[in-house]
Amino acid sequence: MTSETQPRRRHAGRWIAVSIVGVIVLALLAGIGWYFLRINPSVQQVETIETAFPEESLRPTQQATESGSPINVLLLGSDARASDGSLLTSLGDRADTIMVAHIPPDRETVQIMSIMRDSWVDIPGHGTQKVNAALALGGVPLMVQTVEGIIDQRIDHIAVIDFEGFKGLTEALGGVTLQNDIAFSDRGYDFPAGEITVSGDEALAYVRARYPFADGDYQRSHNQRALLRGAIEQMMTRENLTNPERMANLLATVTPHLATSDTFSLPDALGLGPQLAQLDSTRIQSFTMPTLGTGMEGDQSVVYVNWEGLEEIREAFDQDSMSTFEPAAER
Repeated sequence: MTSETQPRRRHAGRWIAVSIVGVIVLALLAGIGWYFLRINPSVQQVETIETAFPEESLRPTQQATESGSPINVLLLGSDARASDGSLLTSLGDRADTIMVAHIPPDRETVQIMSIMRDSWVDIPGHGTQKVNAALALGGVPLMVQTVEGIIDQRIDHIAVIDFEGFKGLTEALGGVTLQNDIAFSDRGYDFPAGEITVSGDEALAYVRARYPFADGDYQRSHNQRALLRGAIEQMMTRENLTNPERMANLLATVTPHLATSDTFSLPDALGLGPQLAQLDSTRIQSFTMPTLGTGMEGDQSVVYVNWEGLEEIREAFDQDSMSTFEPAAER
């Protein structure tokens, strides 16, 4: 935590760093983007998702608690960039990564839940299909509506990032050190088990790898979160936290690879930052939405949701605090 006797500049640097990771991890980049645009107009503004949410009558009501309201951010990752440069065009009818970042009302922790893209769920108006089909059937609004049905809470903000953004961030950080729990090789790179450092194309290969694993997307989701955890820890170094110019440069590296909803105003961003000032990497949890394994629906390979386990997460998301929350084992 930041000591009250430490320079105010470091305190500001901490919440800027946390929120930039929020850009990648929590999709709170809209607010930090506005912050840096205010003091550094040369930073490229992120693409805006013009129509991001379903109509109000189709959405759950968010109940505020004594501590305030939770914040839920939907992060969609795309594996390709369209010829016109638009992330939304490249997203098309698929998302290679689907995550929900939940910030409880007390703002003391953050939970990042990966949703397997083949999860067999109800898509409003279209019956039971893979969660990823929502994009093809109704774009980002239907994806939001589908995810809101899964977590039984409102999505407040949305961000799309292409994997080149991960690549650029790892390069700007001088490499990301992470714990790799399964040795594998893919795309010409070898990733031994244990502590490894990845950067650039090697980092991109690491987060994309799926076929080397018997459980495919399960391990890929795990590896993506391992890289994110490593990036958080790297971002939180004193060298970064005390250097606003370096933080601005990191943001400038990432913003060309982002698209966000327009729901996060400058006052919202400046208000949320201090609330997250005491957050560090030990208070950011990541886990996969509970599943029961894979199976076949017709000619489709799907992932079955563990609805009983998911109900426990819904109940936890409804609490003022999740400081004692412990996600179940992933597999």
